[in-house]
Amino acid sequence: MSNALNEYLVTSQERVEKALDLRLPANTILPRKLHDAMRYSTLDGGKRMRPMLTYSAGKALGIASESLDGPACAVEMIHVYSLIHDDLPAMDDDDLRRGKATSHVAYDEATAILAGDALQALAFQVLANDSSMNASAESRIQMINALTKASGSLGMVGGQAIDLESVGKKLTLPELENMHIHKTGALIRVSVQLATLSKPDLDPATASKLDHYAKCIGLSFQVKDDILDEESDTATLGKTQGKDQDNDKPTYPALLGLAGAKQKAQDLHEQAVESLAGFGAEADLLRDLSLYIIQRDH
Repeated sequence: MSNALNEYLVTSQERVEKALDLRLPANTILPRKLHDAMRYSTLDGGKRMRPMLTYSAGKALGIASESLDGPACAVEMIHVYSLIHDDLPAMDDDDLRRGKATSHVAYDEATAILAGDALQALAFQVLANDSSMNASAESRIQMINALTKASGSLGMVGGQAIDLESVGKKLTLPELENMHIHKTGALIRVSVQLATLSKPDLDPATASKLDHYAKCIGLSFQVKDDILDEESDTATLGKTQGKDQDNDKPTYPALLGLAGAKQKAQDLHEQAVESLAGFGAEADLLRDLSLYIIQRDH
C-alpha cells in the first residue's frame, strides 16, 4: 500500500467515524438499548470502504469532503444495517463481526433487527435533511432514489435473497456474478454514484466512467472476500473464517479455483483502472483503492 493511500485511509476512517458519531442518536436518549445497539454496530470498526469511495470519487470531481459527509454516512449506515441482519441466525448465523460479538449476540435478536431497521431509516433521513450537504432538493431526491434502488430488492437485499436460495447449488459464472453485482456490488456502486450526484453539472460520460469503475471494484471486492475466506484466519478477518464453505455457499474459488479467482480479481482491477483513463492525478486515490481491494488481508 502506498504511503499516500495509507494516510488517506486513516484520515478518511477518522473523518467518517466522527461524522457517524454526530449523526447517530446518543445512547442516553430513549430507547437507550436500541440506540446503544445502533452505535455498537456502527462505530469503531470496519474498513469504511464505501464512505472512502464516496470521498475519493468526490476528490476526483473536485467536491469538498465536508459536503459528502452526509452521503458517506448514509451508505455506511445501510451497509451496517445489512451486516446486522446478515449475521442473524435466520440468515448467516454468525457470532463475530469486525472483531467483536455480532449485534444479536451482544444484545438479542429482536434488538438487532430493530437496530438494523433504524439504521436503514436514518440513512435516508440523513440524505433528506443533513445540513452539511451542499445539495439541492432535486439532488437529494436523486440520491435517495439511487440508495433506495441499491439497497432494495433490485440491489443488495435481492442479492442476499439469491445468496440464500443458492446454498448447496452450483452456479455458473454469470449467475454468481449476477448475485454479487446485487449483494455486494450495488452498495459499492452507489457509494460512487452519491458523489457524482453531488455534482449536478457533471457530464454523463464522466459519470458513466466512474460508474463502470465502481461496477468493476464491486465485483473484485467480493472475489477477494471469497479468496480471504479460504486463505486468511478469523483473527485477521475479524469475522468467522471459512463460513461460506461451512454453509456450502457458491464462491469464486469454488467455481474457478484459487488461482482462477485471483486472476479474476486482477482482471477486474485492470478494467477498473482502465475506466479512469480520462482522469489525471485527481483520480489516483481511486486507482490506489482498486489495487488495495485486491491486495488487502482482511
